[in-house]
Amino acid sequence: MTGSRILVLGGAHVDRRGRIAGETAPGASNPGTWFVEAGGGAFNAARNLARLGHRVRLVSPRGGDADGDIVTAAAEAAGVEDTPFVFLDRATPSYTAIIERDGNLVVALADMELYRLFSPRRLQQRAMREAMAEADIILTDANLPAETLAAIARAATSSRLPLAGIAISPAKVVRFRENLSTLAFLFMNEAEARTLTGASPEDPADWPKALREAGLSAGVVTRGGRGVVAFDGTGAALVVPPDIPALGDVTGAGDSLASGFLSAWARGAGIGEALRHGVAAAAITVRSPLAVAEEMSEEALAGALFLVPKAEILS
Repeated sequence: MTGSRILVLGGAHVDRRGRIAGETAPGASNPGTWFVEAGGGAFNAARNLARLGHRVRLVSPRGGDADGDIVTAAAEAAGVEDTPFVFLDRATPSYTAIIERDGNLVVALADMELYRLFSPRRLQQRAMREAMAEADIILTDANLPAETLAAIARAATSSRLPLAGIAISPAKVVRFRENLSTLAFLFMNEAEARTLTGASPEDPADWPKALREAGLSAGVVTRGGRGVVAFDGTGAALVVPPDIPALGDVTGAGDSLASGFLSAWARGAGIGEALRHGVAAAAITVRSPLAVAEEMSEEALAGALFLVPKAEILS
């Protein structure tokens, strides 16, 4: 099936992840292994979407350093059209995380200063205007400044393009706050959703109401193993993820869920079926040691769907 033309604007940097080999000992030296790969919410999603058959173009700030070369090579390997803003005298952004043996995050440090240079005026450049004119969907993340996200939202609305967002973190999701009503979907976890709503519903059916009251018309909330909630103007759905026997690393799982969801939604699926595709994509990712599973493909996703239960329609 023919894919969509998706313009991705946002984080594309280098992830450094240290994985603790045994039980975590806070405040002490822990034996483990170190791993370096390209990352970033928008970039992870871009690579997954390309592997799922879509034509993806990435625009993101990058430094003129070896880390920038890592990002460039990863984009090429995934089939993403890579058109960065390059600042030769700057360092490419990076994210450094310490992961427990079971794959859960202990602590992370994000050096994202370069993203501040992706200012709203960048959107006025001819290449950017042409990229938007050629797109069917725009995907961005909250690594970009709030004023830039607002400018992207205005441009998407003017061009009648669906705009989806990835929350990134509780500290950054607030950058979407002024533009929530313009988003086709916002992908977030419970902590990020709580930042927008000030609420923490136990019943998954209460999340759509709380987020709608905050101004969001459609979104997806991941809740760990307790299920993922999606809603839009037509209704809401819940999918409980299958048990994953061999957990690799949760890094990138949310980005792959967004990718699987958007891929299916772009091809006409309703939110229940799109959510199943998102959960299946996340299952492929958490079985991989990489934030973007090399085995991600339309065929692999079709196989993983057999493990995902039908969506429960929420009242």
